[in-house]
Amino acid sequence: MVNSKNNENTDYLDQEIIRKLSENGRIPFSELAKELKVSNSLVHLRVKKLQESGVIAGFSVKLNAKANGFETITYTGIATKEARFAYSIAEQLKLIPEIVECHWVSGKYALFIKIVAANNEELRKIIYEQIHIIEGVGGTDSFISFGSAFEKNLPIH
Repeated sequence: MVNSKNNENTDYLDQEIIRKLSENGRIPFSELAKELKVSNSLVHLRVKKLQESGVIAGFSVKLNAKANGFETITYTGIATKEARFAYSIAEQLKLIPEIVECHWVSGKYALFIKIVAANNEELRKIIYEQIHIIEGVGGTDSFISFGSAFEKNLPIH
């Protein structure tokens, strides 16, 4: 068993728990405990601590865009008419279900978003009929994704 009072062992255990959960978020804690040669209750305790500290932000199901009818994926930069509009624009973007990510960025754009749409026509409607009408939006530039080369989780240090 790992002595949880030893920071070095606890750090190692936490990294292993994170690594294994990153590989398979559905692994039962009992199986995780068996693989790591620790008690089930210690795994529960460490995961709870990792969640409380914010290291683990949550557990979710990752949906496949194409399998759910979203053929078009785009990354769109949004320029604002004035910087003061950025926060209110972001609040309005939250209300558009097809916008699945929104980031504050530096440079030409104030915001960079990820949009999923059924097709290019739906994308056009989202951009011109929903985004461009938001007060303070100065313009958009979109970059259509042809597919993902790879996606990965954060590196574990």
